[in-house]
Amino acid sequence: MAPDDPQEPLRRDIIVIGGSAGSLDTLRAIALALPADFAGTVFIVAHVGQSRSILPDLLRRAGKLTASHPREQERIRRRHIYVAPPDRHMLIEDGNVCLSRGPREHFTRPAIDPLFRSAARACGARVIGVVLSGGGSDGAVGLAAIQDAGGLAVVEDPSEAAFPDMPQTAASLREPDFVARAVDIPALLVRLPAERVLVAPAKATEGVPVTMETNDFERPVAFSCPECGGALKVHLKNGLDEYGCHVGHRFGAMELLESQYEGVEKGIYVALRMLNEQAEFARRMIASARNAPLDNGLVYWERLQVQAEEQAETLRRFLEQRPIVGLMPEAADG
Repeated sequence: MAPDDPQEPLRRDIIVIGGSAGSLDTLRAIALALPADFAGTVFIVAHVGQSRSILPDLLRRAGKLTASHPREQERIRRRHIYVAPPDRHMLIEDGNVCLSRGPREHFTRPAIDPLFRSAARACGARVIGVVLSGGGSDGAVGLAAIQDAGGLAVVEDPSEAAFPDMPQTAASLREPDFVARAVDIPALLVRLPAERVLVAPAKATEGVPVTMETNDFERPVAFSCPECGGALKVHLKNGLDEYGCHVGHRFGAMELLESQYEGVEKGIYVALRMLNEQAEFARRMIASARNAPLDNGLVYWERLQVQAEEQAETLRRFLEQRPIVGLMPEAADG
């Protein structure tokens, strides 16, 4: 082997999987397919937020490997499935599993990108990253980081995914090594770790402390973070904008758009409530004015009632006509 092109054999024994809506059946099928003598370790992030997760129990019952939520700084075990616990990001650092209550990414904690980024840094070419069905863009940037570090990228075929946004965004950002139907992914994840491959020496940064990365954004933009109100900056990578604030909240473009829609809608509903209250107040004052012996502004209150009701109706029509978030114009028109 040429000294100026050193290579070393290794197995891709670290599998990191991200899934959200529509991914449970595939996760169970993966657990079922992995053999008892599986030489690797599986890490799974499912979007559960703060809710209690029974996913470890489901995976343990489905297959031959043990499954659990990790403990902080738990040493990584082979033939085990680690599932990110509720309200904690799961990271890989120097042979250990780390848990973090760092800033939410893509409006969720646990999020997929932190696991993928940490796996790329810690394990380099040993990593196989998998993005399954789900909404939003979580996992796309992290999967690209895995490929940058020499690992493999597997994406569920968006055309057959129950919720195609996550796999579609990942496949659009960087061409994956494998695009597979959900039914074919379990066999693929059995085959790939069994193959010994020659790769350049690890690009991983094993031993470097894991952080939640809060300073890798480039250009400030005139938007506020929907989580904390701080200023946002944008990082453009392979045509995909990712937005983040200085404390570490991160969003894809469609997620930021959805948060803006939600903010506008909340503001409109506040205005609608105030107009309804104003109309009701005017009705009460009209009744009082009609019973008063002297002119007590009856005409004024009647005009105010009509005005408030008309403005409230305008807001209701506006809410009904708002586009569906996530549909491109041609999809919405068709």
